[in-house]
This record gives sequence, C-alpha cells and structure tokens, in this order.
Amino acid sequence: MTQHDTEGHAGEERRGAAGSGGAGALAVLELLSRQEPPERFAELVDQARQSGVEGAELAELTRAVHLATGVGHALARRERCEAGLDALADTARDLTLSYGLEDLLRTVVRRAKRLLDLDLVCLALSYGTAQEVRVVHASEGVLTPLDQAGCATALDEDGLGALVHARGEPVWTEDYLQDRRFAHTAGLDAFVRNEGLRAVLAVPLRVGGVVAGVLYGVDRRARRYTSGEVALVASLADLAAVAAGRAGLLDRTRAEVAELEQDSSRARTALTRMRYTGEAHGRIMNLILAGGDLRHVAEAAGDALDACVVIRDPGGRVLASTGEFEGLDEAAVAKAALDAHAGRRPVRADTAAGLDAHHAHEGDEGVAARHRTWVAPVIAGSEDLGVLVVRAAVPLTGEDERLLELAAQSVALLLLMQRSTAVAEGPVRDELLDDLLTEPRHAPQQITQRARRLGLDLRRPHVVVVARAEGGEPGRAVVWASSYAYRMSGLKTVQGGSVVLLLPGTDASAAAKAVSAELGPLLGHPVSVGAAGPGWSADSVSRLYQEALRCLDAMSALGGAGTAASVDDLGFLGLLLSDDHDVDGFIQSAIGPVLEYDAERFTDLIRTLEAYFASGGSPTNAAEALHVHPNTVSRRLERIGELLGTEWQRPGQVLEVQLALRLQRTRDVLARRRVTVTEPRPAASAVDRTGPALGG
Repeated sequence: MTQHDTEGHAGEERRGAAGSGGAGALAVLELLSRQEPPERFAELVDQARQSGVEGAELAELTRAVHLATGVGHALARRERCEAGLDALADTARDLTLSYGLEDLLRTVVRRAKRLLDLDLVCLALSYGTAQEVRVVHASEGVLTPLDQAGCATALDEDGLGALVHARGEPVWTEDYLQDRRFAHTAGLDAFVRNEGLRAVLAVPLRVGGVVAGVLYGVDRRARRYTSGEVALVASLADLAAVAAGRAGLLDRTRAEVAELEQDSSRARTALTRMRYTGEAHGRIMNLILAGGDLRHVAEAAGDALDACVVIRDPGGRVLASTGEFEGLDEAAVAKAALDAHAGRRPVRADTAAGLDAHHAHEGDEGVAARHRTWVAPVIAGSEDLGVLVVRAAVPLTGEDERLLELAAQSVALLLLMQRSTAVAEGPVRDELLDDLLTEPRHAPQQITQRARRLGLDLRRPHVVVVARAEGGEPGRAVVWASSYAYRMSGLKTVQGGSVVLLLPGTDASAAAKAVSAELGPLLGHPVSVGAAGPGWSADSVSRLYQEALRCLDAMSALGGAGTAASVDDLGFLGLLLSDDHDVDGFIQSAIGPVLEYDAERFTDLIRTLEAYFASGGSPTNAAEALHVHPNTVSRRLERIGELLGTEWQRPGQVLEVQLALRLQRTRDVLARRRVTVTEPRPAASAVDRTGPALGG
C-alpha cells in the first residue's frame, strides 16, 4: 500500500469515527482486520472526541475498541500458542534425531529460551538415586563474567530447584527476592542480586515419576508466567526428559559398543600374539626334534623375542649365547634367578633387584637395560637345570613372557633329551674310557676309530678330571657326570667309586674348578676334584689319569679334601706327582724372570739368591760371601722382588725358589760334566768349580 492509500484510509477512518456509530464500528473492524497495533485503536477514540462525538456514540465506539483490543489479544495469544505448539512439534522432531546427550540438552535450552523469550535458560541433571550429585549440562543466555552455571547450581541446591525435587511439579516466582514462599539463603540471594535476576521458572524433567533434572528459565525483569507458558515449558521438559533418557541410553550403548570394539581389538591382538607365540614355540620344538643344539634354540628364541639370549647352567656357566650382554648386573640376575625358580616363572631383573641405593649411580640407560632384562627358570620337575637370561630390544608384553616361559621349557626338554642320549650312549662311551685307562692298551688305531664314531678326536688337547664325593651316595654324581660329559663333548666312567671325566681343553685347573662348582651344590656335600693335563694323544689318557689320582691323594693327605686342584696347582709337589717331570716348566715358573734378567743384563741375581739363602737370609753375610757391599745385596734383593713379586719370600714360595735354584745348579753341574767327558780336563779344576755350588 502506498503512502497516499494509507493517508486515504486514515482519513476515511477519522471521518467514520466522527460519523455515526456504525461507521465507527466499521473503522474498528477495518483496523482489526489489518491487525493494527493497540495504539491505533486508541487513536480512533481520541479522534472521535476531538470531532465532538460524545454520549452514546462515544460509548459505543469505546466499547467496540475495547472488544477489538480483546479480540486482538486473544488472536495474539492464539498465535503464540500455535507458535509454541509448532515449536514444540519441531522440538519433538529434533529430539528424535541421533543427538548425543550434551547436544540434545543444548537444543532443549535454546528452544525453551525462544519459546518464552527468556533472558537465561539452564538445565541441571541429577545423578544418583538420592539426587546427591547435580551437574549443569547446558545453559543459554549471557551473564556477567561470573560462572554461568552458578545460577542453576545455586537454584538447584537451595532455591526453587529444591521445591521442584521435593514436589515433582513446576514452580515459578514473579520476583525471586520478594517471594517468601521458600527459604532464602544469604549466598543464593547475594548471587541473584548481583546477577540482577528477578523472575524464575523451574520445571521438572520427569522420568518414570522421578525428577531427573530441572529446566530453569530466568528473566531480569518482574514477570508473571501464564499457565499456558508453564504448560508449554513443562511439555518441552517432558519431551526433553524422554529424549535425554534415550540419548543417555544411546550414549551408554555407544560407550559399550566402543568398549566392545576395544575388547575385540585387544582380543584380536592377543589372538595374533598367541598365534605368533604358538608358531615360534613350534619352530623351536621342530629345531629340537630335528637335532638342533642349544645354540640353535637360543637363536630361535632370540629371533622370536627380538632379544639377546644366554643359556646358563646351574653353576652360571654359559652353555649357549646369541651375543654379549654389556653392563649386565650379575647381582640382579642372581637374585632374579632365585625368584624365578621359587615362583617357577620368568622374572624381570630390575623387579628382583629393586631400584635401591646399590643402583642409584646408574643412569637412565642402565635402568632401561635392567628393565628389559629377564631371567626364566629352566626346570624339570624340582630339578634346577639352569636359567635363560634375556635382554630384549623393547620391554616384553604378557604374550612375550609366555613365549619366554615356553622357550625355557624347550631348553629343559633339550637338556633332558641330551641327558637321555648320554645315558643311552653311556655304556659305549664308558667302555671306551675304561679301555683308555686300562693297561695294556688296545691297538691305537682301533681306539681312534671308536673315538671317531663317538665324535671325539683324541689328538686334540684334553684333560682328565677325577671327582670323589666326600659322603653320600654316588648315584646322583654318576647321572650328573653323564650329562656333563655329553654337554662338554667328553667321556665319563666310574673307577674305584670316583667319577672320571675326559674333557677337551688345555687348562686342567679350570676344568677341576668347574666340575667342583657344579657337582658340589648338586650333591649338597663336599667333592674333592683332582685334574691333570693337557694331553694330545690316546696314549696320554692313562698317564693323566694316574697323575690326577696322585693329585687327589696328595690333596687328601694334605688336608685338602673337598677342594679342587690340578697337578700344576700343587707347585713342586706337582713336579713329583707328574710322570713327565717337567723340570724346565717348574724352574721357569719359580725363577724364570730372574734367569732371563741375568741373561739379558749379565747380572748376578741368581748367585745373590744362592748366597742369600746359604747365609740364612742375612744380606750382610751374603755380601761378605759375594765380596760386595751390603747395600749392593739389598738393591739386588729389591730387584728380585720386582721380578718375582712382593710375596716371593713367603715360606711356600721360598721353598719353591730354593728347590728351583738347586735344580738349576744341578743341571749346570751335569752339563759341565758332559763337557768334561767330551773334552778331558784336570779333575781337580772341575771339582773346584762345582764344589762350592753343590754345597751352597
């Protein structure tokens, strides 16, 4: 409509209002049909008065305006109601969508704010059967910088919310601070006053007759909420309660589904790891059945665990290894081994040792290395067969621990199989060693062929060890010796109640100590061990056996029962016990450095030693015999101490030094006599030269 048309209508309305009552009523109807605002109706009455209309006509016009205003208000209320119902329907439709609980509650709050044109709307849900925990989930509206949730929290605990929870019905107030129908608290009143809040509407969210939460509408002006507005918000709250229950159930279902998916993923991972563990264990078992040795088993276990693996026997000796451990804490490994055998399961080395002051000096790298170091027991029934020491590249998982346990069981099985094989081959191997020890010997060629069939090469260096248990039954020692000889690629037999071992190697002393260290703890009582060697032929075995027996008898005679030693360990006694009488070796071990020093520098340290001992250990008397100053003798003795060691004058070593000097002097005399026989010289001169040496 143009401005001219509007002015024309307004002129007609003024003329109608100034004319008859019918024309005035028609003007009112025209305004009503155009849904003009109420002030336009008031203008009709004012214009009529100005035009001189009065009396019944003015009263009729006033009545018509009043009725039209009422009809306008009714139409407005109806429109608002229809709009509210439409909004409620839209809300119901929205609530059927797949909202999460938080999104759904925010949607409810926004719709409630628009329905009643509120300044602030917030929603608090209650948890627990007694509604002891109330949490604000959503709010809509702008407050001061104070906590937005503080309003609903305060109202929910002390104000209208408490009445709603108690009655289960909507509660509202036109002016909160002026309303005395409920208890006021200083804290809540101060909060409401600071926020400028006045009218408050609280509507319950009911689920099955239980108040599950409260929807709050707040205005900063005094406001009387109509029953229609309250009913509209209550309907929205009921819809929200149902939807919230459904959304909560949906959220719980989603959480359960997510948890089930995680469980399924973990189960698939565990199944994969179990399958991998089974396959790795199968590979190890196939190696064992195919005749693989401990080294092959260690390599297979190391590949499966991505780790370095060492197999040790009960005495700590390495049986097989896939690499070197750097910085291995032996104390932690020893304690872990004890814990592993006690619990019959793998144990982490740092768990067994603990991060105490003993390890406080270690850095992160040392702690990490111990964190990846595991010890698994190798056991068969109650018998300790050793341990597996593993250092993994990364920390082991539960499935890795199971694989480590299976690997240890596989090693135990292999050791038992080796023992069984040794027992099965025992009679043949024992018979061979018996023949090697017996006089007269069989044909060397026959002995060599028999040894070759058993995988032995008697031309390589070997030692003979004789072990005698000092108490107890020898049965366990014999069984152990069969397994030990098989592991060491040697031979075993029993002679005179003692275990005899023929072992590869050149160090008889080390072999004796190794046998004692392993057999003694197994039997639980002392074991005397004597050893001799090395030898390089089949013919040497009997001789080494006799020397080892004499060594064992000498140890017993000297009170050394329960110890381990070789012929070389007994010093000059070993020289007497040995069949080959290695005089050169004895002299070299006792005074060799002094002889070499004299030969290189043309000194007289040997003569000084002889004079020193001949004079009863007196440097002064020795100087007189040598025709030198006593200080010279003292300096020579200091030099001898540097060559032979600071303890050369202890009684045991002094005896060996004196015996070596006598042997060396005797050899020199005999050598000169051989020269005398080939080149005749006056007898007196020879006697003159050798006489003092033999005497001194």
